Amino acid sequence: MVKHKIFISFHSIDADYKIYLSDLLKDNYINMSVDDGDYNPLNSDEYIKRLIREERVTNSSVIIVLIGENTRYRKHVDWEIYAGIARSINGASGLIGVLLPTVLRSAYFYDPICIPERLQDNINSGYARICTWNDFIINYKNIIEQAFVDRVNKDHLIDNSRLQMKENEIA
Repeated sequence: MVKHKIFISFHSIDADYKIYLSDLLKDNYINMSVDDGDYNPLNSDEYIKRLIREERVTNSSVIIVLIGENTRYRKHVDWEIYAGIARSINGASGLIGVLLPTVLRSAYFYDPICIPERLQDNINSGYARICTWNDFIINYKNIIEQAFVDRVNKDHLIDNSRLQMKENEIA
């Protein structure tokens, strides 16, 4: 099995889910995600965007967006999705949204307002997929593999037209 390079995008409030997922995926995938302390928050936004894009996201084949209650309001999440689906020498990354238990109202019902807008654009276009945390944990190999295939087969559906967020929005 080829070890796909995975980038996990998340709001820092949801770091426990990211840690759990990183541990689950460690034997089968290469984790390209950003960890606490990787980048100095005092650096300029443009510098951080460039580092994330060049060092992490551009080299990833699939981006997993952990969707918590306030994920959609975080500029770094938007930048990571933007960089991941931008066409580059390596092609675009596959894109998966994973609804965390904190946003689920029942087994599959969630408030669409919680989805980051750029991710929602690509769910609407048919490029990205969305699933619940439990579905992802049970079927992650198939879900990741399908997103990897979709990055080539569905790249014409990518919608990266939205302007990048400049600031975190208030929930």
